[in-house]
Amino acid sequence: MKKQHTAFLLYLFSYLVIAQKAPETFKNPILSGFYPDPSICRVDDTYYMVNSSFEWYPGLPIHKSKDLVNWQKIGYGLHRSDQIVYEDGLRNSNGIFAPSIRYNNGTFYIITTMVGQKGNFIITAKNPEGPWSDPMWIDNAPGIDPSLFWDDDGRCYYTGAGIVDGTQKEWPGKNGIWMQEIDPDKGVLLGEKKQLTYGHASNARWAEGPHLYKIDGEYLLLIGEGGTGEYHAVTVFNSKSLWGPYIPNHSNPVMTHRHLGKTHFIGQTGHADLVQTQNGDWWSVMLAKRRVDGFITLARETFLAKVEMTQQESGITPIYNPGKGLLQAVQERPNLPWTPVPEIPEKDDFNKNNLALEWNFLRSPKYEWYKIINGDLELQLRPETVSELVNPSFIAQRTRHHNYIASTKLVFKTNKENEKAGLVIYRRHGNHFQLLKTKNEIILLKTLQKDNKGDFQSEKIASVAYTKKEVIFKVDVNSINAQFYYGENENSLKVIGNIQDYTVISDDVAQRFNGVYIGMYATSEGNKSSKTASFDWFEYKQK
Repeated sequence: MKKQHTAFLLYLFSYLVIAQKAPETFKNPILSGFYPDPSICRVDDTYYMVNSSFEWYPGLPIHKSKDLVNWQKIGYGLHRSDQIVYEDGLRNSNGIFAPSIRYNNGTFYIITTMVGQKGNFIITAKNPEGPWSDPMWIDNAPGIDPSLFWDDDGRCYYTGAGIVDGTQKEWPGKNGIWMQEIDPDKGVLLGEKKQLTYGHASNARWAEGPHLYKIDGEYLLLIGEGGTGEYHAVTVFNSKSLWGPYIPNHSNPVMTHRHLGKTHFIGQTGHADLVQTQNGDWWSVMLAKRRVDGFITLARETFLAKVEMTQQESGITPIYNPGKGLLQAVQERPNLPWTPVPEIPEKDDFNKNNLALEWNFLRSPKYEWYKIINGDLELQLRPETVSELVNPSFIAQRTRHHNYIASTKLVFKTNKENEKAGLVIYRRHGNHFQLLKTKNEIILLKTLQKDNKGDFQSEKIASVAYTKKEVIFKVDVNSINAQFYYGENENSLKVIGNIQDYTVISDDVAQRFNGVYIGMYATSEGNKSSKTASFDWFEYKQK
């Protein structure tokens, strides 16, 4: 019966896809929420994209698409806890930095950096859904943001962000792009390193995110620079020879919103990658941020822009969104077959044997402290807390909208004051909200560390007496405001606390690179415990 039901759903989805009229436009971002540093490649008529994940595990989320607009998550590059152990103490916004995904001769390659641990590495797979190989760590590869490029002769080259010629600190923020031949199947660098550029201007800052292409016999080096903030930009460099010199293109920066100030709806654009469709058209993915009521509450997201490859005085010159030159909230979609994908389910009833791909952990679990039993997600209460740089009993998913409602049903009873479980909105260990059930209360906590500096302050916002075993927790987020609720069932929810300032988790307050998550949490706050907390379902939906 279950197989018949699944078959019917697949048939219905296929029918709806066929019946749906393809729109003429698409909306940015193409991946909303915490999806920074996108890298993209095409294999035949299918596109694959990977993003940074920092301290979150599984790492390196991978999506696929047929039309560059509709993207389906298919897995993770780091999906086994023995591939890389995200050690306790791994700092906020450390971990997996900007990756690059490429395909060559039947193999997918992801190259990236593990900041705070061992550095740069390569993983490979025949199928992008996995399994992916163990990391090949690359010796003597300083810096971050590595990328791979295969030339026409089949030889492969590593480009990375860093200074290898000893000219650091000539001006504030000086960085550069360097290159070296590499054996990508062994992770071994070959020959000599060569510094290619320090950025497009005489005082350019933080050159990073390099990608190298060969277009019409000419080499094009595309990088991000200016820092992943207000002055972020995409610049390009041209060379007739693989080893350079790479000359800054006169049109630089080819994409930026730095001149629009902090009030523009879309800002901080940069860290791009290029892909050519099977029809010969060019498109670019990149990160950018959206403001709502003056604040950035969804961190860095993935955007799409049309690119026209032109031949100018400088050589091959990519023109972003010709005639406009800026990222667009709505624009004409790529000339590709419209291919919708299944939407992320709003509600997870935990009726499958494994967690859905949307769920992530802070750092990597050293053992399995959670179980799915008879349609319930059961979390062990452990000493670790979300206010520490550890792997707590916290399972969460990205927030993806400026306005959303999230709720969960908790079944939990304890006789100890230190044992707690509930709902958490998390940006970093010093910036989060906790709505928890304790021994005899429901409590709402706020933790705040401003500008990623100094000690954080935890405050009990509100508390109410509560002794029932079951409770529904809910949060209603409207732009920069959040209202929390609790109750015995979904029809009798009560407000707890006043409307909260949601900017606690914004870029403007929390700073750094990671994004906002919401999910289920259990802790015994420093003491061992044999208790578990059971979550019957979790729901997240856009308003």
